[in-house]
Amino acid sequence: MNWISNYVRPKINSLFSRREVPENLWTKCPECGTMLFHRELAANLNVCSNCDHHMAITPRERFGALFDGGIFTEVKVPDAVQDPLHFRDQKKYPERIKAAQKASGEKDAMLVAEGDMARTPIVAAAQDFSFMAGSMGMNVGNAIIAAAQRAVELRRPLILFSASGGARMQEGMLSLMQMPRTTVAVQMLKEAGLPYIVVLTHPTTGGVTASYAMLGDVQIAEPNAQIGFAGARVIEQTIREKLPEGFQRAEYLLDHGMLDRVVHRKAMKDELATLVRLLMALPPGIKGDLPAPTETAEPAKA
Repeated sequence: MNWISNYVRPKINSLFSRREVPENLWTKCPECGTMLFHRELAANLNVCSNCDHHMAITPRERFGALFDGGIFTEVKVPDAVQDPLHFRDQKKYPERIKAAQKASGEKDAMLVAEGDMARTPIVAAAQDFSFMAGSMGMNVGNAIIAAAQRAVELRRPLILFSASGGARMQEGMLSLMQMPRTTVAVQMLKEAGLPYIVVLTHPTTGGVTASYAMLGDVQIAEPNAQIGFAGARVIEQTIREKLPEGFQRAEYLLDHGMLDRVVHRKAMKDELATLVRLLMALPPGIKGDLPAPTETAEPAKA
């Protein structure tokens, strides 16, 4: 046995061998193609530092930036009936649910939380587009109802971040029934005199746009977010006309009166805090406001 070739050489090779680099360290911006380091991208709230393109962001990441100190409490959402239609396409519906849960780490396409935003108590709900395209099923309907009920119970405003491809086809008519259910939930807030603010993110389409996403007291959108009911190609084929440039984008809808604001993601918290305090008849918030210092012993005299 040659100890130099069997022990020393492998040891030296292991010291100088090329280390494997994780594949998720860099993200390519889909708009401008810039390679963005993952930590810098996360610190910038998933907004491209080169072209300002707003990429997808998970509800937990969004809540981490929205709530003070990133601290929030999840609101429990009642479970819906699993696979009520026994639907199957290329896969069984329960298999698709399990795959989406494993990939996203979430139970379904909407997360509900409560906490303080700029020292203002709120309830917030956010859709996760990575979970089956944020599709609206019975669980999403339950989540919005739970959010509205919690907001009424605590006398807090509700802020909802929408991101969806529409109704969930695997639940058929039961999915479409979430449109009137969520409309009733929004009406509960209005009857209680509580603000309901919607932030439409990319994309918000289909039955979501036709229900709770367009019923806010204030309608806000992120820059260049696609917002509409039917797809642009479907509309063009129906009316047999070429659609205007930027059709169904946030800036176009703002110019035509369908939105109240288009707000950059990094400015969203301050904008929402100002609106909420205004609608709740609260005094204006103070940026950089800190708790009063505790009393300490007087410094010793020189």
